[in-house]
Amino acid sequence: MEIWIPITIAAAFLQNLRSAAQKHLKGVMGTTGATFARFGFGCPVATAIVLALHFGRGDALPPVGPPFLFWMAAGGVTQIAATFLLVHLFSFRNFAVGTAYSRTEPAQAALFGLVFLGETVTRGVLAAIAIGILGVVLISVARVELTARSVLASLFGRAALIGVSSGALFAASAVSYRAASLALAGPNFMMQAAYTLAWTTLFQTILMLGWMLWRDRAELVRVARAWKWSLVAGVAGGTASFGWFMAMTIQQAALVRSLAQIEMLFTFATTMFIFKEKINRLEVAGCLLIVAGIVVLLMQR
Repeated sequence: MEIWIPITIAAAFLQNLRSAAQKHLKGVMGTTGATFARFGFGCPVATAIVLALHFGRGDALPPVGPPFLFWMAAGGVTQIAATFLLVHLFSFRNFAVGTAYSRTEPAQAALFGLVFLGETVTRGVLAAIAIGILGVVLISVARVELTARSVLASLFGRAALIGVSSGALFAASAVSYRAASLALAGPNFMMQAAYTLAWTTLFQTILMLGWMLWRDRAELVRVARAWKWSLVAGVAGGTASFGWFMAMTIQQAALVRSLAQIEMLFTFATTMFIFKEKINRLEVAGCLLIVAGIVVLLMQR
């Protein structure tokens, strides 16, 4: 098994924890604060990983050049915007539908990878991506009344637009991070990923901290009061991002983000075995399609 596969699965599990923490934070603070918690509390985690690799393993700190700084900044800005939109979706009644559209990220990552990095994917990989996205869409509409009005709202409504935009920005950030990590050219994929993550989270923290000091200082107070959940979001998000960055240094972003759909299975496992909630036939069908998409993807390797 290629190493990027277990790394991606572990990252998806940790991201599920981060999303749960951010959803809780959205109930006690605004969208900006919940978005900042991920980066502000994740920055020390990323720094600690770099220090551990440098002093513990003896990995050299890679030199930084203009290409790295450009792609790092591009990834940082687009990820902030994508996270902001995704957290904003928590405010909508049809949150699940909007989230489904944000999961079009793998397909959009394949497009961005082709345009900016010249990377291509096979027909089999494209089929795997399509199957996985269909599974997510089924899960998201499983508890929505399927009337003509609701279908039109799902296709052209505000939540759908926000979801697609979020997915596009996440895809752009994933491709940017891969380009930034590859621009470091060594010493190994772990240090390249960790160093990219450390620079990115520091950049994002400074950017968002400056914005809140200028426009919304009260939000910083709310973040500080909710420091425990913010810390959970930061630690889970930081370690998950380290996993994503490692996987995307080794493998194309589109493939990594396609396998990342396994996060939905973790979500349903939590729903069934921890919260003891039932799932319906469409949700089961969606889960099976996600599994099928992952199997097709792995068969291409």
